[in-house]
Amino acid sequence: MTSSGTSAEVPGGLGAVTDDCGPVPSAYRAAAGGSGPAPSGHVAGAGGSGPAPSGHVAGAGESGPSGSAPWAAAWELLLPAAAAPARARGRSLQAALRTAVRSGRLAPGTRLPSSRELAADLGVSRGLVTEAYEQLTAEGYLRSGRGAGTWVGGATRAAHPRARDFAPRSPGARADFLPGTPDLSLFPRTAWAAAHRAVLAELPHHALGYPDPRGLPRLRTALAELLARRRGVVADPERIVVVSGVAQATTLLGFVLHARGTTTVGVENPGSPEQGALYASAGIGTVPLPLDEEGLATGPLHDSGVRAVVTTPAHQFPSGIAYSARRRTELLDWARSVDGLVVEDDYDGDFRYDRAPVGALQGLDPEHVAYTGSISKSLAPGLRLGWLLVPASIAEEVVERKRTMDLGNPVVDQALLARFVERGDYDRQLRRCQRAYKERRDTLVSALEEHFPGAEVSGIAAGLHVIASLPDRYGPVDRFLERAAAAEVAVRPLASYGTAPDDAVRLVLGYAHLPPGRIRAGVRLMSAAVRD
Repeated sequence: MTSSGTSAEVPGGLGAVTDDCGPVPSAYRAAAGGSGPAPSGHVAGAGGSGPAPSGHVAGAGESGPSGSAPWAAAWELLLPAAAAPARARGRSLQAALRTAVRSGRLAPGTRLPSSRELAADLGVSRGLVTEAYEQLTAEGYLRSGRGAGTWVGGATRAAHPRARDFAPRSPGARADFLPGTPDLSLFPRTAWAAAHRAVLAELPHHALGYPDPRGLPRLRTALAELLARRRGVVADPERIVVVSGVAQATTLLGFVLHARGTTTVGVENPGSPEQGALYASAGIGTVPLPLDEEGLATGPLHDSGVRAVVTTPAHQFPSGIAYSARRRTELLDWARSVDGLVVEDDYDGDFRYDRAPVGALQGLDPEHVAYTGSISKSLAPGLRLGWLLVPASIAEEVVERKRTMDLGNPVVDQALLARFVERGDYDRQLRRCQRAYKERRDTLVSALEEHFPGAEVSGIAAGLHVIASLPDRYGPVDRFLERAAAAEVAVRPLASYGTAPDDAVRLVLGYAHLPPGRIRAGVRLMSAAVRD
């Protein structure tokens, strides 16, 4: 879906920049929002594009006084000064500008409109604006240069609100074995930048409009071929939805299931702690279901009464087991018997070291399995790109929910990933990561054998973490964790993922983000910290 704005003339012969309510005066070109109508169902926010729905009250930057052209939020504060009595208008304008600089509403470095433009837009004489600029320049609030315009100076520093960063960060430990993070230094910056330049050069203008909410056809086609080849998925491009990672895929499915009357879904125990919060955001509760040595135990699954269950069958998180062929068959038999849905989270399906890849469960029954994955482990989680393959029975509902949620993922990012996959760059990246991660896994296993004799390490054939079960002499687990924390070693116990707590020391150790030298040093530090 695309949109296009209209153009009009403004003083000085410049084409108008359009905002929510019409042409924007030239003085406000730097602050104007987008142009054109929003697609059906889209509500434009302040500074956004498209007409507001009935009953919408214009916010800052949307409409001017008495039906005039819209005013950018940065200049609205000058309107009362412009409307002041003639004798007080000059002083009022100066005071308004002075207050705006002091408060930080006009930040240092902000370029002001020319005196001619601002005078025309405020409906005052140019001399009044020129006098105000000269006075505030003399006082140090503004600065100007011949032919360079007028700018807000840096003499006055307002207390600007700071934007806090809630992104998850490394705890800053001397040794960080927390799982879930790839080595971001392996991101292929050069190849990605080259693909970005190529995409911007070849992408037609109309492609920058609102995209198909399912994703660009080019990317869906490339993903279908990739997933069929690498993961054995039955991948119809028409049933692939490009999403902002597995978290959004989970939430989309939650909303669709909730709309169909589902109140609970089953989740693996132990399993990802994020599942509960994601489904809760869609109004759905979760029922923890136990595992055995073959995967999700189907007896408790039948007894639970749920009709949807979330699984990680290729490499269960966090235990690391791969569902047996028998258990995969039993799980699909259950789904058919209750006309239910299995959600397959293939979170690290591309990383296999000592065994042949286990094909996706979805390939056995695409009408009862929703398959999801992302590039968070293979490229970088910050790219926020993933995919969701859905059964035909819920495809339209998922697409509609995706449309109303965000109108689709960014076009340039999608085209970039499509090119990356098409040209083989993605396969090269996977091979590069696989070599690096296998070396790091081997280093971790060897270091554990050296510094923790008798430790049992499992879940090592695939993925980006291992389970280390230490001998009883290292327990109880609470004391172990206290000593590790005191030595600034960050580790996470298996019990934090839902297993019944006991005194045994069972750790989930991530290694992908650590070079071999730091892995060896970290295990050595952990051993010294907990040694009696």
